[in-house]
Amino acid sequence: MRPMKRALALGVTGILLAACSHKDKDAPLAFVPADTPYVAANLDVLDDSTREALFAQANAQLPAQVAQMKAAADELKAKDPDAANLLHAFAGEFDGKTIEQFAKNTGLDTKGYSAFYGLGLAPVARFQLSDPAAFDAFVGRLEAAYGKKLEVAKVGSTSYRRYVSKESGTELILAVVGKQAVAALLPADVSDHLLREALGLDRPAKSLQDDGRLATLAKAKGYGKQAVGLVDLTRLLPLIASGKDPLFLAMFKAHAETESAKTGEPVANQMQIPASCETDATRIAARVPALSFGYTRLDAKHQDMRMDLSLASDITQAFSGLKVALPGLGADGSAPFDVSFALPVTELRTFWSAQADAVAAKPFTCPALADLNDGFAKLGPSMQKAAIPPFGDLLGVRIALDSLDAGKGQGMPSFTGRIVVGTKNPTGLLAMGQMMTPALAQLKVSPDGTPVALPADMTRILSQPGWIAMGEKALALGIGTGEDAKLADTLKQPGGDAGQMMRLHLDGAMYQSWVKLMMDKADSLAAMSEAMAKAGGNDADAAAAASARQQAAARTHAQLSAMQAQAARVQSISSEAHVDGDGLVITSQTEWK
Repeated sequence: MRPMKRALALGVTGILLAACSHKDKDAPLAFVPADTPYVAANLDVLDDSTREALFAQANAQLPAQVAQMKAAADELKAKDPDAANLLHAFAGEFDGKTIEQFAKNTGLDTKGYSAFYGLGLAPVARFQLSDPAAFDAFVGRLEAAYGKKLEVAKVGSTSYRRYVSKESGTELILAVVGKQAVAALLPADVSDHLLREALGLDRPAKSLQDDGRLATLAKAKGYGKQAVGLVDLTRLLPLIASGKDPLFLAMFKAHAETESAKTGEPVANQMQIPASCETDATRIAARVPALSFGYTRLDAKHQDMRMDLSLASDITQAFSGLKVALPGLGADGSAPFDVSFALPVTELRTFWSAQADAVAAKPFTCPALADLNDGFAKLGPSMQKAAIPPFGDLLGVRIALDSLDAGKGQGMPSFTGRIVVGTKNPTGLLAMGQMMTPALAQLKVSPDGTPVALPADMTRILSQPGWIAMGEKALALGIGTGEDAKLADTLKQPGGDAGQMMRLHLDGAMYQSWVKLMMDKADSLAAMSEAMAKAGGNDADAAAAASARQQAAARTHAQLSAMQAQAARVQSISSEAHVDGDGLVITSQTEWK
C-alpha cells in the first residue's frame, strides 16, 4: 500500500504544482509573438497607493498634454484633415477629466494587464477591460466628435471599427475582443492573416508568455514587474531597412504615390530597395543589439527607472574598466544642479578612430546610409586633431550650480556655482587660458586647490566675484559670493568608478528654475518671430509661415507647461550612467513631494 500511497501523493502534488504554474491563456502577453521587435507590458498590477500616486502625477500634467495633442492636430489639418479631426476628438475625451475618469469612461481596467507590441513593425495595444460596453460607448463618442461613423468590418463573427488614411496608406482598427480592447495601426490593404493576428483570433506559434523572456529580463536587470520594455534592434532595424514589412511597404508606397503625383517619378522606381540595406542594418544592429527598460522602484514617493543598451563586446571592453579622474564624477551630486560628464578624449579618440577605419575598410553600400560613410570619413581626421592639447588631455566636465535666475527672458540668466574641467595637464590648460585672455596672465595658481580671485576686468563681465583653483587633474572656476570656500573641497571629490560616464542631481526648485528659463526664452523667440513676420508683409506665404510658427510655439509652450506641472511636484531627480560588461546602463531616481 505504501508505494501506492506514495504514487498517489506524488500525483496530487504534480496536479497542484501544475495548477499553481498555470498561465492565463487570455493574458495580453499570450497574444504577443516571441519574436516581436518591440514590447512594453506589465507583469504584475500596481498596488492601490502607488496607482493613486501615479494618477496624481499624470493628472497634474494632463491639461498640458491635451493642449499638445490639439496643437499636433492643428498642424496635421493641412495634410490630413480627417486624421486631424479624429485626433481632436480623441483629445476631447481627456479634456477637463482626470485619468481615473477617462479610464472609467472607456471601460479600461486600471487593475488589469496590458501590452504594447509589434506584429512586425505594426503597433498593437491590448488592454484588459472592466466594462466592454463602456469602451463601445467611448468609440461612439469619438465618432460623434469626429463627425463621421467609422467603418464597421468583420472577420468571421468578430466585428471591428476601422479608420483608413489614404495619405499614409494605413488603417487604425479598434475592437473589443472578449474582455480586452485592441487598437492597432495596420496597412490599409492588410492581409487576413495579419488582421486576425492583431485581433487575437490567430495566436502566435510561440508567445512571449510561453517564452518567459520579459520575466527573465526583469530578474536579470532588477526591473520591477509593474512595467518592462524591450526593443530588439537585431529584428527591428533589418525590418525597417529591408522594405519587406507590410506596414512599412504600405506607408512607403503611399509616400511614393504622393511624390509621383508631384514629380512624375514612377512609383516602382521609388520603391527599389537594394538587398544591401538589410545587410547593412543587420551590421549596425550587431553593434547595438537591444534596448530594455523598467522600473526598479515604484511607490507613492519614488519613481526609479533603469535602461540598458546592450553593446558589442569591443565597445564594452573599451570603456567598462575605464576610471575617469574627474572630481565629483564618483560621488552623488550635492548642489541643486550638479552634472558630471566623462570625456576621456584619449580613449574616445582611439575608439572612434578604430570605428572610422572599420567603415573605411568596409563602407556601407545601402544608398540610404551613404551619409554614414561620409561622416566616418570625416571622423578620422577629426580624431587626429582632437589629440592636440588642451583637447587631447581632457577628462571631463562638471557643472555645479547653487542658484539660477532666469532673468525673465531678458539677456543672459545669472547663476552662482562651480565649473570643473578635468584634464591630465591642468597647468597647460591654465597657461593656454592665460595666453588667450591677457587678464589672467598675472595670476599665480598653485596645484593645491587654493582659490585665487579673478582680476577686476573679469568680475565686471561676470557682474559678481569669481575665483580659479587648480588640483592634481582639474581646474575649477567658482562664480558668486562664497564659492571660493567650496573650490578646494570640490577638487578633492572622488573621480569616477570603473565605467562611470555621467552623474546628475537636480532638486525640485532648480528644476522649476530651468523650466522657467526655457519658457521665458521660448516666449521671447516666439515674440521675435511674430515681429519679424509682421515686418515681412501679409502675403499668403508669409501668413502660412506665421501660422506654422504659431502652431510650433503652441506645441512648445504646451510641452513646457507639462514640464512645469511636473517640476512643481518634484523633490529631486538623480541619474547615473556607466558601461559594464553588457553595455550602457542608465538609471534615474525621482522623489516626489
